[in-house]
Amino acid sequence: MKLKKRQAIAVVLCVGLLVTCQMEFLKFRKSEAEQKAILASKGQTDVQFGTYESNGRNIHYTKSGAPGEALVLMVHGSPGSSDAMLDYLADTNLTKQALVVTVDRPGFGYSDFGKAERSLSAQAQQLRPLVEKYRTPGKKTILVGHSYGGPLIARMAMDFPELVNGLVIVAGSIDPELEPEFWWARPLDWWALRWMLPPAFRVSNQEILPLKNELEDMLPFWADISCPVTVIQGTKDSLVPAGNADFARRMLVNSRPLQVQMLEGEDHFIMWTKTPMISARIVEMLAENGVTPDRASLILEY
Repeated sequence: MKLKKRQAIAVVLCVGLLVTCQMEFLKFRKSEAEQKAILASKGQTDVQFGTYESNGRNIHYTKSGAPGEALVLMVHGSPGSSDAMLDYLADTNLTKQALVVTVDRPGFGYSDFGKAERSLSAQAQQLRPLVEKYRTPGKKTILVGHSYGGPLIARMAMDFPELVNGLVIVAGSIDPELEPEFWWARPLDWWALRWMLPPAFRVSNQEILPLKNELEDMLPFWADISCPVTVIQGTKDSLVPAGNADFARRMLVNSRPLQVQMLEGEDHFIMWTKTPMISARIVEMLAENGVTPDRASLILEY
């Protein structure tokens, strides 16, 4: 009887874990209706959604702003989705000057949710059609990436520089030497244990596991980035160490100009706690002229 009772308890616990893993709040996404309602409450009614197919993946995105003007593509971290950038879509100072597009990266949001893409290069190629579709010749295209989105937009600038006019890397995990390795990450990717993780966390684990190697593969190509780059980093970031900003200073030798903004005492979540400042920097980059004659790394302390 005791064995049967224990088996019953184990079954109940497993079913409970499976049900919990599928709960909507653990999917880190909001539906189109929810996004539209949130943006409307912030005064932004000009919002549209789209999905396209790229290299066998379905990619979903949200957009708002001025078509035919500059393009600002915003790329979330891991886990996350396009709704992480709703405050930027609602910023009329930004959307009146550019078409702002926020994308669900492969495996997140509504872009084949739950199906991971482990390669940064493959993700870059899967986002390329979005840039090609909405960029306007003669106008700027600025890519903004938070956390995992930081190395991804850098990879995009390396792989198709002709499409990118500027980068804003916010708390970007770009230095392979600073990439943490957790002992539990690999076991949780075993097929027998994956089911224990909510899908968004499973995808996050699957794409972060190879990130160190992915970043090492990028090392020879940082010098190929010549467009303006702004790196914004909190000094108290416990998830992406502040040393990643030092890596940017060392590697972005041909970026004109390179601006590194260190935010004293700030953590990993500056994408949301410092939204006005980051949005203002994007607007500044849209207004700035092309290549600066002499390269200088401008380091600002806040």
